[in-house]
Amino acid sequence: SCRSQMAEGLVNHFLGDGWEAVSAGSAPSGYVHPLAVEAMAELGVDLSGHVSKSVEVYRNLAPDLVITVCDNAARNCPVWLGEGEVIHMPFDDPAEAVGAEAERLAVFRRVRDEIRAWVLPYLRARTHLSTGRPGDQSTMISA
Repeated sequence: SCRSQMAEGLVNHFLGDGWEAVSAGSAPSGYVHPLAVEAMAELGVDLSGHVSKSVEVYRNLAPDLVITVCDNAARNCPVWLGEGEVIHMPFDDPAEAVGAEAERLAVFRRVRDEIRAWVLPYLRARTHLSTGRPGDQSTMISA
C-alpha cells in the first residue's frame, strides 16, 4: 500500500511524457498509506485519490516492463503479464516503521527518495537506449 504507489506516482509525475505507470499487488490493502500520501505530496505528487489494486485488475494489460518492489511480489508475479521484461528491485517496506509519526514519516521519505533515485534514472536510460527519445512505453509497478 505504499512502495508501488510511490513508484507509480513518481513515474507518472516526472516521466509521464514517455511512460505510463500503474501499480498493483498480489495482496492489496485497498488503500494507500497516509504517510505515503504525505511524503509524496512534499514532491508535488498527489496520491490522495489512489487505491491499492490487485494485479488481476490488469489481466489484459501487456506491459513493456514489470518492476517488483518487494520480495513477495517477485515470488508471486503472474506469468500472464506478457512478454515484457521483469525486474526485481526491492525496497524496505516503510509501513513496517515503528516509533512516533515523525520517525515513521522519515522512513517513508527515505524509501520515497530511494525509489526516486533508482526508478527515474533507470527508465530515462531505458527510453533513450531503445528509441533515443521519449516514446509510447508502459510500465507496471507491482508491490
